[in-house]
Amino acid sequence: MPLQTDILSLAANQARGLAIDAVHKCNSGHLGLPLGCAEIGAVLFGNVLAFNPDAPRWLNRDRFVLSAGHGSMFIYSWLHLSGFDLSLEDLKNFRALHSKTPGHPEFHETPGIECTTGPLGQGIANATGLALSQAAAAARFNTAEHTIFDNHVVALAGDGCMQEGVALEAISFAAHQKLDNLILIYDSNDVTLDAMANKSQGGDDAKRFKALGWDVQTIDGHDLNAVLKAFNKAKKATGKPQLIIAKTTIAKGIPEVAGTAKGHGEGGAKFSDGARSGLGLPADQHFFVSDDVRAYFAGHKKKLVRNYKKWVKTFEAWKAANPEKAALLDSRNARISAAHLLEKTPLFPADAKLATRAAGQQILQAVAAELPLLIGGSADLYGSTLNYIASDKDFDETNRAGRNIRFGIREHAMASIANGIAYDGIFRPSVATFLVFADYSRPAMRLASLSKLPVLYIYTHDSVGVGEDGPTHQPVETVSGLRVIPGFDVIRPGDPEEAAGAYAAALERTDGPTLLSLTRQAIPLLNDIPPHIRRAGVLKGGYVAVQETAPLTTILMASGSELQYAVNAAKILGEGTRVVSMPCFERFNRQPAEYREAILPTAVRKRVAIEAGVTGLWYQYVGLDGKVIGIDRFGMSAPGATVFKELGITTEAVVTAVQSLS
Repeated sequence: MPLQTDILSLAANQARGLAIDAVHKCNSGHLGLPLGCAEIGAVLFGNVLAFNPDAPRWLNRDRFVLSAGHGSMFIYSWLHLSGFDLSLEDLKNFRALHSKTPGHPEFHETPGIECTTGPLGQGIANATGLALSQAAAAARFNTAEHTIFDNHVVALAGDGCMQEGVALEAISFAAHQKLDNLILIYDSNDVTLDAMANKSQGGDDAKRFKALGWDVQTIDGHDLNAVLKAFNKAKKATGKPQLIIAKTTIAKGIPEVAGTAKGHGEGGAKFSDGARSGLGLPADQHFFVSDDVRAYFAGHKKKLVRNYKKWVKTFEAWKAANPEKAALLDSRNARISAAHLLEKTPLFPADAKLATRAAGQQILQAVAAELPLLIGGSADLYGSTLNYIASDKDFDETNRAGRNIRFGIREHAMASIANGIAYDGIFRPSVATFLVFADYSRPAMRLASLSKLPVLYIYTHDSVGVGEDGPTHQPVETVSGLRVIPGFDVIRPGDPEEAAGAYAAALERTDGPTLLSLTRQAIPLLNDIPPHIRRAGVLKGGYVAVQETAPLTTILMASGSELQYAVNAAKILGEGTRVVSMPCFERFNRQPAEYREAILPTAVRKRVAIEAGVTGLWYQYVGLDGKVIGIDRFGMSAPGATVFKELGITTEAVVTAVQSLS
């Protein structure tokens, strides 16, 4: 249908007014993008995007991601106009405490928000993950008779997003994977926060994207028909992701700052009266939306709902014709129990001695059979992280149903793409690399925790046991650095049976991310501890691994590969010694106080902990009277066993530490 440019132009200006009024009211925020991209918003939300405001998580909706999350009043204004559960009062409460319109878009907080964005570039990678998820869903669930997934993922990004390394990693990955359901709109206004963009960037973006394997169009972002034409062309394209470079004027509508760096933030709000007049908005009515704009979007919503209902009929017919596929799709919302996963995971031979990464390889095959929507990937390290799902094949342009994703050496984008998959909520993502490279993934990990995404990180080579690769690859501080992220579980299993418990615990959890910290070096099975105790103990985060056989005088604590040293030391120290395995601080701290007291009775103050990493966090458990054996320095290049001995991570060190407390 022809674009109703008159009413959509009016809507664009009124959306500008909503942004101006919201930013002026709270005296903070970012006006540049909401004003500069108003025509883009009008076309997207007033014409071309498929969604249903009354069913914001509709499976076949087009996903819209505002990567430039600082421009949040853009998405809030258009969600409000489109009829989502976001009232005018919510817009007036922009950036207010407990409002549905926080400073940057937050998943779970606002209907219609697909991803938590704000840190620049993350939304581009999230959108790539959404596109991957939808491509995988289409391959897995569509049939010749019924198409239930055929949508697009649209991301709006600015110069700042395009400069971030995570975006460049994701852009390259999307091109290589030929994700042609991904449309990236680049708000190219030639301005960054500090200055004009030419102060910090150059080159030809169109040529760069084309060289990577994207289709590229360049348009006037204020021309409604040009936006529509470009978008429709992008939707029809096959074989390549799509870039629309929209040339815009930042803060368009506020002449005093339009087209300048001053237009990026709230600086233009002080000119609001003149701007509102120039936009044709009534002087005496703020947060103004005219009746005819309201009527247009109400009518457009009816069309969207009709299309949604047509899809529902197709979906119901698909379910009737494909009960097994329907049951699989429904299982995305089911929570699988750790007990069930452990029941399906065979015990390890008592004489086994293997790395927990190698144990994880075996465990993964068992749990992947129980979780067919579990997919995984590695940053070019499948041969080392050992997390390939052997029953399946690679995800690529020829096999969108594959469960194994080769991310290449792109640790940051890998974790951010995993977030996108998790936001979509159909597949359960897991990713892998060496633990030391968690520093490359950490911004995305933090956002996964903030957004309560059930991402599984299988990160190996977890200590100075890495050995000859030396201190650059020995993550002495990394485990503790991840433990301090709120809501982020780090599980460091002490042997293969604890590793089984770690996988079960992580995959049972649905309210946040979990990282498994696994060894490169082989470690023994701790057969003095019954297997069911080791497995179940991990679920609690901490448990009594070796029970004292006389009045309790000493508590030894350990995590991961160092648990063996605590167990061995207890045999030397005698009957009054208890060994507590602490594979996951976060899980232990969530247990009831009664449980924690039973494991670590406060009356027993002779305590020693050992872990091949920095010591600081252990003092919450050993107290001021105890000792921590750890590594508060960087490692060294030598065989792993030699490094452990040189740095004092030994059974003898535990015994000596306890004796010094006598």
